Amino acid sequence: MITYLYAVGRDLSEIPDVGSGGVGGGALRLVGEAGLQAIVSDVEREAFEDLDEHREDLAWLATVARAHHGVVEAAGREHAIAPLALATVYLDDDRVRAVLREGHEAFTAVLDRITDRDEWGVKAFMRPSSASGSGSGPERPTSGAAYLRARRTALREGDAAVTEAERVADEIDAALADLAVAARRHAPQDRSLTGRSERMVLNGAYLVDRSAADDLRALVGRLAEDRRLDLELTGPWVPYSFAGGAT
Repeated sequence: MITYLYAVGRDLSEIPDVGSGGVGGGALRLVGEAGLQAIVSDVEREAFEDLDEHREDLAWLATVARAHHGVVEAAGREHAIAPLALATVYLDDDRVRAVLREGHEAFTAVLDRITDRDEWGVKAFMRPSSASGSGSGPERPTSGAAYLRARRTALREGDAAVTEAERVADEIDAALADLAVAARRHAPQDRSLTGRSERMVLNGAYLVDRSAADDLRALVGRLAEDRRLDLELTGPWVPYSFAGGAT
């Protein structure tokens, strides 16, 4: 067996209440060192020996991710925790203690940054273009040349629409970043992941004081009234996007 590390905190006295346990159903426990506590469980060594191979197994990844995030979310409801990346494993608890000692300064900095704060997500999507003209539809091209001209015009108009949407997304991101303690802009997700036909032009994460959560909701509501983009607010979440630098 080896030790799977989920997250690190500094005021943890009890393991999170996760009915199904950790990855592989393993019992959760705390490993303490240098004023920090790591949430860990035992996992089978063989299951994590070749992570590159396992990363091609989407079913395995999904199972591990559900268990991992379940533990992190349960612990994060009551405490500030620095979540570790999926499939972070060590040979034993002693090695985890060494990680806590060696990374004490970095873990403490992350915990200082995220205490009493949550991560919120804001996604912005282009709205479908409204039909123009009288509603009778575009004229059918009368020749191949006419078709190509119409196609080039449509592409130019499409590019212009995307450019304008991205400009508006920049304005929205800037307004949200002004309210947030910190902001991260992730790459827009593909339509296959969003389940929406509209193009995503903003995939932002914002670290927000819990006392400002209502202000954030109100700001997103005001920004959405503009109606140039369709906004989607998610959260609050454990601040994964702002736990970087802990390891």
